[in-house]
Amino acid sequence: MIKTYEDFKKEILRMSGIDLNSYKERQMKRRIDALIKKNNYNDYEPYVMALKTNKELYNEFINYLTINVSEFFRNPPQWEVLEKEVIPYLLKRSSSLKIWSAACSTGDEPYSLAMLLTKFFPLSKIRILATDIDRQVLEKARMGLYNKKSIEGVPKEFLSKYFEKTGESYKISDELKRCIDFRQHNLLKDPYPDQCDLIICRNVLIYFTEEAKDEIYKKFNKSLKTGGVLFVGSTEQIILSHKYALTPIKTFFYKKEADL
Repeated sequence: MIKTYEDFKKEILRMSGIDLNSYKERQMKRRIDALIKKNNYNDYEPYVMALKTNKELYNEFINYLTINVSEFFRNPPQWEVLEKEVIPYLLKRSSSLKIWSAACSTGDEPYSLAMLLTKFFPLSKIRILATDIDRQVLEKARMGLYNKKSIEGVPKEFLSKYFEKTGESYKISDELKRCIDFRQHNLLKDPYPDQCDLIICRNVLIYFTEEAKDEIYKKFNKSLKTGGVLFVGSTEQIILSHKYALTPIKTFFYKKEADL
């Protein structure tokens, strides 16, 4: 019987591998309760039964749960720091860069990064691992089709070069798509890539509990090369970053000093 939110969390973990205990409870419960009501269910149990038989409903739930909000070149001043200071610093250490865009949502961020990197490398040399827990958004990312609002922040030089207008939408060029390797990944339980020069994980950790964030930051440390950089979101400055052997080099950018 699924009577309480605790029961619901256990069942969702069994069904999806997503541990709702790692998300801020009040915020997540409020979102889930609203979604259940929107779909005309009055309790957790009938909703869970429906999730097990209705693929469309299940996909909607996973998509809603993973809070996909993204746009190209989000927070432009931070991209300027990345271009003018962080990437040149990394290139002094290595002529090729291993880059991971974690919780990449619909692909806006890794595509933005690939475009930015064309100022330093030919497209054939750019390779970015982009991951998300949500299969649906990864499919959208691979498709590379965006509406006008999504691309408002794209600089004109990139818009004319890497997008093609098709009806009311804008499609990413195949040559840019080839730079990105999209894969499913759960930050809370899956193995992390190693020896990364740069990890971008923005605007997702705000939804996790402090305990979950603590584990994720430790894993990011292991995932980075010494001297590698973690780039976080605008509301995600790391309190006591030295606890993870991470030193702020600019606001929202942290350098790994040593292994933990």
